[in-house]
Amino acid sequence: MSAEALLRDTRRRLRDGGLRGCLLVRDLHTGRELGIDPDTRLPAASLIKVPLALATAERIRRGELDGATALDVRPGRITTPGPTGLSRFRHPARIAIDDLLYLSTCVSDGTAADALFDLTPPARVTALLHELGLRGITVRHGMRELSDTPVERFDADQAHLAHALAIEAGTSGRGHRVPQLDTTRAGTGSARAWVELLQALWTPSAIAPETAERVRGLMAHNVIRHRLAPDFSSDATTWSSKTGTLLNLRHEIGVVEHSDGQAFAIAVLTESLVPAVTQPGADALMAQAARGLRDHLRQL
Repeated sequence: MSAEALLRDTRRRLRDGGLRGCLLVRDLHTGRELGIDPDTRLPAASLIKVPLALATAERIRRGELDGATALDVRPGRITTPGPTGLSRFRHPARIAIDDLLYLSTCVSDGTAADALFDLTPPARVTALLHELGLRGITVRHGMRELSDTPVERFDADQAHLAHALAIEAGTSGRGHRVPQLDTTRAGTGSARAWVELLQALWTPSAIAPETAERVRGLMAHNVIRHRLAPDFSSDATTWSSKTGTLLNLRHEIGVVEHSDGQAFAIAVLTESLVPAVTQPGADALMAQAARGLRDHLRQL
């Protein structure tokens, strides 16, 4: 199948499955890539924790922060489905910056991330990305804002109403009545911007090797592996990734490294058109779409 036919078929399958998808897969050694709407900017959700990890690790490397410094963290006390780690704690905890970095990135703990954002505010994270030559990602807020969406205001059996609002209340210019989905107010990035960040972490770039290695290690130990991981994990591969989920948004970025030396950066950003909370079929479809593009590039 030609690349053009593959992209048409992939776009059709995503649409038939109720997804609008923005994808990019890039061979990190040759630079060859395949994508669908890779320059469309979407709200980042928890993907923003990767730039936060990069900024925190770099400030530790520079001596601006000490990873062993313990911070008092207030409990998140969130009871709605989804949040993890300290976000669900009921009592205060004292945790070192190094360990907050692990919880934020590997467990996608929003409360741990906000403790790190208190040290390195969103504007500072964006400025550091620009300093490193990465300009396609904008960090505008911490994670507290992501835990105050319409879904938290409905009873569990009415959560589909929040998803219907997320699907229907957007504008053609990607504004939205829900602030977390408005690209002028939320943290954003395109599939291309996320792949550029992954390439900078996995290949020589302006990012210090020590910092890049640390972020790669965190992503390799990501424990949320239900989305793309089933199609990219094997005894002959390493899959390092980060997911992002918010209302009808389902994202994942990552790098698959093969034992033969090939490596591919992958970004899959999607908006579901189905007003339902649990959609395992959407996760599987995302993985199949990304794997199809990777397989085509791998065969070249």
